[in-house]
Amino acid sequence: MTQTSGERFNLGEELNLIPQAMYFVAVIAFLGIEALFILVVFRQHPHPPALILQILVAALPGSVLGFLLLLVGYVNRDAKRRGMNYMMWTFLVLFIPNAIGYIIYFLLRQPIVGKCPQCAAPTNPSFNFCSKCKFNLHPACPQCHRAIELGAVFCPYCSADLKGIAPASQI
Repeated sequence: MTQTSGERFNLGEELNLIPQAMYFVAVIAFLGIEALFILVVFRQHPHPPALILQILVAALPGSVLGFLLLLVGYVNRDAKRRGMNYMMWTFLVLFIPNAIGYIIYFLLRQPIVGKCPQCAAPTNPSFNFCSKCKFNLHPACPQCHRAIELGAVFCPYCSADLKGIAPASQI
């Protein structure tokens, strides 16, 4: 997964994006594949393997299907969170075969929309200025032109004094 410098990966937070209904659908799909293999596929063999082996063999395709269904729910909510066309991405991951839709999604997804520290308007973290209030989201040192943190008193690279500089919001 691609991440911008401001994004932090938190597995619990990411798993909470998946709707509860998708967990239910994934479990039903897993159990359905198990039942299909045990009651139909293995019954057609003249000498089926032991029941425990049948369950283990059927667990692989059931797990893959359940995982792909959970990913559909994740992509739907994640695309919405990132301000992308979530319906289009949900249909793409569903209908592009061999999980290629998921790969395309994770390569092309936008960064998570943040809020401007000054006016709380939604802003893309890759923007330099807020489109609503012109707040400088990525201030730079006037001497060495490297990025500095908001509210810094001295430049950490060249030690330039930043106290006399107008606040970033007045740019």
